Amino acid sequence: MFFSRSSHKVPMTEGPLLKNTFIFSLPLMFSGWLQLLFNAADTIVVGRFSGQQALAAVGSTGSLNQLLICLFLGLGTGANVIVARAIGAKDHARASAGAHTAVTTALLSGLILAVLGNVLSRPLLQLMDSPADVIDLSTTYMRIIFLGMPMQLLYNFCAALLRSVGDTKRPLYFLSVAGVANVLLNLLFVIVLKMSVAGVALATIISHTISALLALRSLTHRDDMLKIELKKLRIDPSIFLEIARIGLPTGVQSAMFSIANVLIQSTRNSFGSTVMAGCAAAANVGGFISQGLNAFAMACTSFVSQNYGAKKPQRILRAMWVCQLWSFLISGTLGVLGFIFGKQLLSLYNTDPEVIYWGFQQFCLANVPIALMGFQSIFSGALRGIGYSLLPMCISLVGICLFRVVWVMTVFKSNPTLICLNISYPVSWVLTGAVMGITFFYFFKRVRTKLLADTSAAI
Repeated sequence: MFFSRSSHKVPMTEGPLLKNTFIFSLPLMFSGWLQLLFNAADTIVVGRFSGQQALAAVGSTGSLNQLLICLFLGLGTGANVIVARAIGAKDHARASAGAHTAVTTALLSGLILAVLGNVLSRPLLQLMDSPADVIDLSTTYMRIIFLGMPMQLLYNFCAALLRSVGDTKRPLYFLSVAGVANVLLNLLFVIVLKMSVAGVALATIISHTISALLALRSLTHRDDMLKIELKKLRIDPSIFLEIARIGLPTGVQSAMFSIANVLIQSTRNSFGSTVMAGCAAAANVGGFISQGLNAFAMACTSFVSQNYGAKKPQRILRAMWVCQLWSFLISGTLGVLGFIFGKQLLSLYNTDPEVIYWGFQQFCLANVPIALMGFQSIFSGALRGIGYSLLPMCISLVGICLFRVVWVMTVFKSNPTLICLNISYPVSWVLTGAVMGITFFYFFKRVRTKLLADTSAAI
């Protein structure tokens, strides 16, 4: 049956890892692509039917939007780790309390973000030097998008809970329905009703609402430890602190990427709206490539967390290596295909040859070699799974954020070209990945010793 739980769950503490991690990650990859289609539909429709300024307005807000929400999305990752550990340890009461705490946190966080986003949108865009012909449209888009944050976070937290039991297929079904709705509503609001950026923003939040309600319904209709009962929605203080301990550093780590991207975007803005439009389209296409490694990074966290709870250290290490392999193969293949068909893909967003030229230049340096980013993403996910969430945050702070700030202030300042600016991406990925790998192996030895000692004591 469509809603049969057994047909959706992937075993994480037993069975072949090469097969199970791929089966687990494939729906995550498609889910990521569908979420990106929300923004892709926005940018394609406004680029074709509302003009270059509207395309720049929608595309240039992505890094800023991500910066504002990533702290709260990190809590979703924390919930995934805590609940997956409880499931691995067969602690049903803790898993249930974690699920109710996660859903409550999602709704409250969404309300906070809705207020913050509407208050801070224009001041932050001004700090980013958004051009005068773009800033009004960007502000309108951001303010409407943030009104839908409670539903966006609710979906992401519910999907994280489903991942904790090995279910990545059901969120894909929900996003498929929402994605179709998003495209149809974009066409209606922009082409028929002439609502421009307001129309695509409204279509996006309606689509998020559809996917969130479907995900919540799936949890309320379960009969296991993840069953959500609305009357039991509350925050368990001890579990929330554990979620925050893992989730907040994860969110801050994501913020490091967003802060670095906001800095890069602010620098790009100085090149004008044509370059902004090309880079916005390139970033959107590049997002589809990055889902190859993002999917396996999430899989790594879930597999490592459950096997940590089940006290299986060797399986933790094997799961990490398998996810590294899949991440490199999938994102590397997508990067090559993106290079071959990049110009054709960019022309979907805007047919102006100059926009395509700047977009392809951005794409080749910041997106085609994205497989290099996979190493630090997988190591980071594995560190979170074994309980070390603060370390990846600190490494990312230096290797991604601080490094790119220094790059812009030194290397780019001496050679102020878009090529020089974009080279900072692969260089920072390689440096951060090397440090993240050394850190993982150092702390994994400690975790392995502890788990083997606990297993011996139990015997």
